[in-house]
Amino acid sequence: MLYTEQNVRDNIRNRDGKRVFFLSKADQLTSGARDYLRRERIEIRSAETAKIEVYRLPDGSTLTEKPEHMTHLHGDVLVRKTHPRIAFRGAVDLLEADLMLCQLNVPAFRKELGEILTLARMLIRCDVMNEPVPGRELCGLKEEQIRQQSHRPQEFFGQPHFMPEYTDGPEILHLNRCRCIARSAELAACRAFVDGDGVAVRPDILQAMNRISSLLYILMIRYKAKGQQNLY
Repeated sequence: MLYTEQNVRDNIRNRDGKRVFFLSKADQLTSGARDYLRRERIEIRSAETAKIEVYRLPDGSTLTEKPEHMTHLHGDVLVRKTHPRIAFRGAVDLLEADLMLCQLNVPAFRKELGEILTLARMLIRCDVMNEPVPGRELCGLKEEQIRQQSHRPQEFFGQPHFMPEYTDGPEILHLNRCRCIARSAELAACRAFVDGDGVAVRPDILQAMNRISSLLYILMIRYKAKGQQNLY
C-alpha cells in the first residue's frame, strides 16, 4: 500500500507515551507522508513490532491476552468496555454515522456537516493520543459567534427558537436528530472528562462538543428561516 499523508494521520498509534507509525516492508510512503512524519517527529517502526505482547491495566497489573470485555484506552493500556472514555468514543462514533446520513439527506448543508464530521473524528484522536483539540473556526464561525447565534436566532436570522414538528420536513428532522445525538455525546463527554470534584480534565473536548451541538441547532434555524429553495 502507498500511504498518503492523510492515511498516515489516520493510522498514528501511541506506544509508551509516544506517537509512532507502523510500516510494513511491502508498504511505501508518499513524499508528503514522509515529510509529515519527519516534521511531527513521529517514529516509523516495523509493522512486525506492532503486536502488543503485554497489556497493562490501570491498577498496574498486566495481562498477556486481551479479554473480550476489555479494550484499548491508549497504547497497551486496557480498560473495561464500559469505561466512561470508551463510552464517549462510542457516542461520537454514533454521531459520526448520523452526520454522514445528514449529509446525504440535507445536501444544502453538506459542506458544513462535513466540517462538523471532521471535528468529531478529530476528538477521538485527541482523546486516544492525549493531544489538545486545535483551536479553529467551525463553518466560518468563532466560538463567541456560535454562542451568540444559537442563543439569539431572532436577531441573526429573523427566526425565533422553535420546537420542530413533522411538518417542518425531513431536512429539519434529520438535523434535529443529529443535534440530539450530539447532545447525548456531549453528556458522555461530561461523564468521561469531569472528575469526582467537578473539575473538567479535558475542557477542550467539552467545549468542542458544545460547539457541535450548538452549530447543528444553528443549521436548523437557518433552514427554518430561509427555506430549502433559498439555500442552494
